[in-house]
Amino acid sequence: MFKDKMGKKLSTEEIIKKIINRIKNIFLEFEIFLLHLVGLVPSHHFRRFFYRLAGIKIGKGSTIHTGARFYDLKIKIGEDTIIGENVVLDGRDNIDIGNHVDIASEVMIYNSEHDINSSDFKAISAPVTVEDYVFIGPRAIILPGVKIGKGAIVAASAVVTKDVPPYAIVAGVPAKIIGERKQKNLNYCLGRARWFR
Repeated sequence: MFKDKMGKKLSTEEIIKKIINRIKNIFLEFEIFLLHLVGLVPSHHFRRFFYRLAGIKIGKGSTIHTGARFYDLKIKIGEDTIIGENVVLDGRDNIDIGNHVDIASEVMIYNSEHDINSSDFKAISAPVTVEDYVFIGPRAIILPGVKIGKGAIVAASAVVTKDVPPYAIVAGVPAKIIGERKQKNLNYCLGRARWFR
């Protein structure tokens, strides 16, 4: 009687599961929409309160600047970390961001992408880990399954498709190692967030 988008006939149990899943997704999409609106309020204290209320784990002294976008909420941010303006944190799989991380404006961290070799172009997802003291430059893109090692630097507009070793400096499309951070005894704090960003 009912078929899925690929034309396969569905059992009653499958239909019920799809209906329940669709309802859950509608509520999640509405919650994400509300968080996008919260993301435009020019007070990081206000935004942080509502992001935490929604389930995003945000460590002490960390902030997410205005215009952040999410697709789900499997996001953990450590202490003294700054997330720049208009950042995309996908969150459809786990994103684990460490302490003292500086993520510049318009960075995109994705957890999900389409499998271009799949006959049905299905979505696949994988976690992303950003370890302590990492700097990610403006407009960089981090793809699913990537781990960025402690103290690494990702240059502006780089596209990171594979793991970055600790203290490496990467740049380009796709990102390649172009150097190494000289200082390895990192112990700085990023300082206070601006009140109205």
